[in-house]
Amino acid sequence: MLINIVMILAGFFLLVRGADYFVSGSASIARKLGIPGIVVGLTVIAVGTSAPELFVNMIAATQGATDLSIGNVMGSNLVNILVALGVAAIVVPLKLKKGTVWKEIPFTLLATVFVLIFVSDFMLDGTIPNVISRTDAFALLGLFVIFIVYTFGIRQAGEQHQERIEMFPWSKSLGFTLGGVAALAVGGYLTVEGAVEVATIVGISQNLIGLTIVAIGTSLPEIVTTVIAARKDHIDIAVGGVVGSNIFNVLLVLGATGMVSPIVANEAVTTDVAVVTLVTALLFAFMFFGKKHTLDRKQGIIFILLYIAYITFAIIRG
Repeated sequence: MLINIVMILAGFFLLVRGADYFVSGSASIARKLGIPGIVVGLTVIAVGTSAPELFVNMIAATQGATDLSIGNVMGSNLVNILVALGVAAIVVPLKLKKGTVWKEIPFTLLATVFVLIFVSDFMLDGTIPNVISRTDAFALLGLFVIFIVYTFGIRQAGEQHQERIEMFPWSKSLGFTLGGVAALAVGGYLTVEGAVEVATIVGISQNLIGLTIVAIGTSLPEIVTTVIAARKDHIDIAVGGVVGSNIFNVLLVLGATGMVSPIVANEAVTTDVAVVTLVTALLFAFMFFGKKHTLDRKQGIIFILLYIAYITFAIIRG
């Protein structure tokens, strides 16, 4: 048991550090090749924040641990909204841009609704089991491409800052990139192996492990980035990072996972997806309560309490 816990902690460390090195190295290579910073930000850096979830899920899918993979995505999205934004809003009220309120958050909600539909086969069609098939996964990846194209168009149309990208020598850039990928792969393997063993020993579901321990661990980059950005008054980075990460998690990570192995969703998974949908809808609704387009401290506290309440429910549920 102790060895498995150490494996999980070591896996988290490698995931966080690997994502950091991968982003730094690959962004540097992209700029050396003359790719504009705006494109790098939309692709390399954005994908980098979801790299821990992506590697954990791909490894889990290849090992048949799809319960853990979907639990990781849903749990990460809950952590991002309820914990990352909740804590950030307590630190400083978050004033959101109009585009984020009316476009990015609704797109996140739409993506989650699609997943909810995909895992409701029994309720909608009377068929079992509920499953995210490869066809469903392909649809999610298609939506991801649409989102990337849409976001690129929005940034091109408006006056946008260029991403601040540090340039390294070719050897260092390649070393960071390859080392980051290796750390992500090893970290993902250790995390999945440790989590599956802990679930087996303790006698709880892989979905619960993914929803709680693995989700928090893989969301550490988003939590830290969001809180630090809020403290420095970079509200766009704080909120945009969370919203973007949730879209990437649902469309790219879950889509890629489903292409590797269809994801069977039991009743607990369907409940988790429904809760993430409701929480995302609540984030949108909060934009019109109190100070318009602002997530204030009171709402941040509500988010934290909701997270504690749902995780307590999930643990009791088993």
